[in-house]
Amino acid sequence: MKKYIALIVVTVFMVSCKSKAVAVQNNTGNTEVAAKEDKKAIEKHYDNKLDFSTLYIKAAAKYVDEKQSQNVTAEIKIKKDKQILVSVRFLGITMAKALITPTTVSYYEKINSTYYEGDFTSLSKWLGTELDYSKVQNLLVGEALDDLRKGKYTQTIVENLFRLEDAKDAKLKKSFYLDTDKYLLQKEEISQPSENRMLEILYADTKVFNQGILPTSIEINATQPKGKTNINLNYNTISFNEELSFPYSVPSGYKKVIIN
Repeated sequence: MKKYIALIVVTVFMVSCKSKAVAVQNNTGNTEVAAKEDKKAIEKHYDNKLDFSTLYIKAAAKYVDEKQSQNVTAEIKIKKDKQILVSVRFLGITMAKALITPTTVSYYEKINSTYYEGDFTSLSKWLGTELDYSKVQNLLVGEALDDLRKGKYTQTIVENLFRLEDAKDAKLKKSFYLDTDKYLLQKEEISQPSENRMLEILYADTKVFNQGILPTSIEINATQPKGKTNINLNYNTISFNEELSFPYSVPSGYKKVIIN
């Protein structure tokens, strides 16, 4: 069931693999030097913020773990800061659907005929990491999961990217990588070395629209003691500011999932 939750909530897509997440592995070939003075790197990152009221995305999604691989399509509708509707389809058949708002998370999946309705508090506890609406929306549009303006970060340059590292908590490390040109997010890592868990999100293939710049390829890699999971999202269709509907209703006869 967690596989379908991952496919539905799309970054959460990987947070459902308990992105308390693993230690970042150091590549011996990395070049790391003290960052040049650019105290406005975070501010410049947020200059790229997309200006839209609604966003429609149709994507090809691939899910791979150590036991299986599956290709599906994902239809994503976003009403900025208000609601996100994700529909996961296989051969044109809706296999799962999720509706996310700032206060509620609802989903159903067809394989086991189950559904969930609740808030982020219980879902975060179950997933093992703090989750909220903003994190889901940010992941889908290429913004840092955390609000970088509210933290303190050590800034260095690694492989020609600005690395903003928040290591105030030795048990939970976070790193955000921005390009040195437009300060777009290229990668983010969340690791929990003591638990051997890691979440890595990579962005690529950005496109420029009147509303701003949007990555059209997202790769999510999660490692945990039980194994590795990979999710690739490739945006094929993108449109802004259209009138969108957000239909969601649980089919009759589905069993409710209780998360304690």
